[in-house]
Amino acid sequence: MFNETKPAPPDSILGLTEAFRADSNPAKVNLGVGIYKDEQGATPIMAAVKVAEKHLLETQTTKSYLPIPGSPAYSAVVQKLLFGSDSSVFDRARTCHTPGGTGALRVGGDFIKKLNPNATVWVSTPTWANHKGVFGAAGLNIADYRYYDAATNGLDFSAMKADLENVPAGDIVLLHVCCHNPTGVDLEATGWAELASIAKTKGWIPFFDFAYHGFADGLEQDRAAFTPFIDAGIEFFVANSYSKNFGLYNERTGGLTVVAETADAVDAAFSHVKKTIRTNYSNPSNHGGAIVSTILESAELTQQWETELAEMRVRIHSMRKKLVDGIKNHGIDRDFGYIVEQRGMFSYSGLSDENVQALRDKSIYVVGGGRINVAGLTPSNIDAVCAAVADVL
Repeated sequence: MFNETKPAPPDSILGLTEAFRADSNPAKVNLGVGIYKDEQGATPIMAAVKVAEKHLLETQTTKSYLPIPGSPAYSAVVQKLLFGSDSSVFDRARTCHTPGGTGALRVGGDFIKKLNPNATVWVSTPTWANHKGVFGAAGLNIADYRYYDAATNGLDFSAMKADLENVPAGDIVLLHVCCHNPTGVDLEATGWAELASIAKTKGWIPFFDFAYHGFADGLEQDRAAFTPFIDAGIEFFVANSYSKNFGLYNERTGGLTVVAETADAVDAAFSHVKKTIRTNYSNPSNHGGAIVSTILESAELTQQWETELAEMRVRIHSMRKKLVDGIKNHGIDRDFGYIVEQRGMFSYSGLSDENVQALRDKSIYVVGGGRINVAGLTPSNIDAVCAAVADVL
């Protein structure tokens, strides 16, 4: 069976990390994989997480299986964090605990394939590299809608709307809620209201990918994208992740939330979600979800976590400005100001694939297409990165 098997090509992002690890240069810099780094270049465990883990260690009494969709306490705090504690959507929303945001996307993809096997999933151009892999593995058709305008380094909203006006009823439109990966270019509030109107009129179903809640403008501001869709009574999915905003990368903690038009409809739909999970991983692991629940059920720990999250958000924004200023200080007149306007961990830097390869020859690792993980920049490597970028331009 295996003797004639050809090696699979490396993952475009994780494969870059493998190349980085093999590089013997002590000054190497990894700006590829989406992991937050502090000023010392470490990926820290948040203090609120450590307190929650200590509490769990002292109080847990069992390692028994969780229910198929996970702990009800976890589902409740996830929904309140997604939509706000006073949202009107809770009676028609159900949430399951999934293995990270990727697991949420795959459970959603398998569910869609079962209920609407001919549906097409529409993704932005560009989108996270794994989106097409996940939905393709679920057996779904995939199509693209326009999003990023390379000429302006910004959003091509008119083209996006034109494409989404032509999406057939019943198809799925994947939307990045904030901190668009890979571009860092987001919609404004008025844009979300227009998309909700199009979805309502045309009958397509939004599938929100919410991997960076709190990394753009703040927890409340970042979730505002949902409001016009909730107000319009639209069905939708949300895949969320706690890898970034809780720093729970290796705990693989996320959620899939299904929102239907009525409580009865969402209960019927969620029964199929549970069957999908049962034949995949049966039920989720507990630890990451228990950490999130412990923090969000405590006013003190929630405040501590929000403070730490805000510090991460501010640091990322400051590194954007330092990157732009640093490139300019190295004699490059080209205007990179759009990098400061982008949000979240990632930036479509405007570097060409030739620039990216030249940087790799200097032991600076950037994803093809010029996507930079700004959170990987630190006070100790920023000048070297700016100098290298200036050198390859």
